[in-house]
Amino acid sequence: MKITALSRRSRYAPVILLMLALFFTAGIYSLVGPDSATATQGSSEANVQEGEAIFEANCASCHGPDGAGTDIAPSLTGVGAASVHFQMITGRMPMANNSPQAEVKPAQFSEEQIYDVAAYVATLGPGPSIPSEDMVDPAGGDPASGMELFRTNCSMCHNAVGAGGALSEGKVAPSLMDSTPTEIYEAMVTGPQSMPVFNDANITPEGKQDIIAYITHQQEADSVGGNNLGSVGPVVEGMWVWIIGLGGLCLIAVWIGAKKS
Repeated sequence: MKITALSRRSRYAPVILLMLALFFTAGIYSLVGPDSATATQGSSEANVQEGEAIFEANCASCHGPDGAGTDIAPSLTGVGAASVHFQMITGRMPMANNSPQAEVKPAQFSEEQIYDVAAYVATLGPGPSIPSEDMVDPAGGDPASGMELFRTNCSMCHNAVGAGGALSEGKVAPSLMDSTPTEIYEAMVTGPQSMPVFNDANITPEGKQDIIAYITHQQEADSVGGNNLGSVGPVVEGMWVWIIGLGGLCLIAVWIGAKKS
């Protein structure tokens, strides 16, 4: 008993316990954490080398030769292949100008080149990988459940049907009407620009697929009430009623009164 009591009172005990806890945490992370070597499906050493060459020629001037970031661009260590694919396939990167938000434009590289750059950046540190086709297939999701998740987590910025909206400081939440299922999934797991990250603890992979199913349904749905006025909400609809509706009635009343007089 005395030996056990002395060992518990040893001044080195907290340090030993802390080291054991750190080793245990590192071991668990190595088992369940993302593997940067498999961050892009089908990537090989040749893909990584080609991606590195493209990166050095087009991206290193802003992000640094090793992707560690500079004064004008953030570090790419640990952003993952999904972030690179999303930013490049939507044309946000390379940026056209130093604006509050990277603008959507036609992609500047081929899809193969984008996958190569994503494979290279994935080697800089573990991060979200590009989702498989099964993970983003709208047919595998429930639009009704996706509507609830979308309106709880996304509609305050992107509008209830994904039509987009204005944010502060010159930024906008873009419309999702032209976004592909892969882009939607990648945006949720990487949180580009002002968007928060929705990891699997916030929204499960099944929930993300439900959201994709709901947005896809909105993209394909026909307007059942005539012109939807951009689906941007009751403000525009109210302005239409006041200016066109009531304004038109006033003009008709004036015209009728003028004819009688």
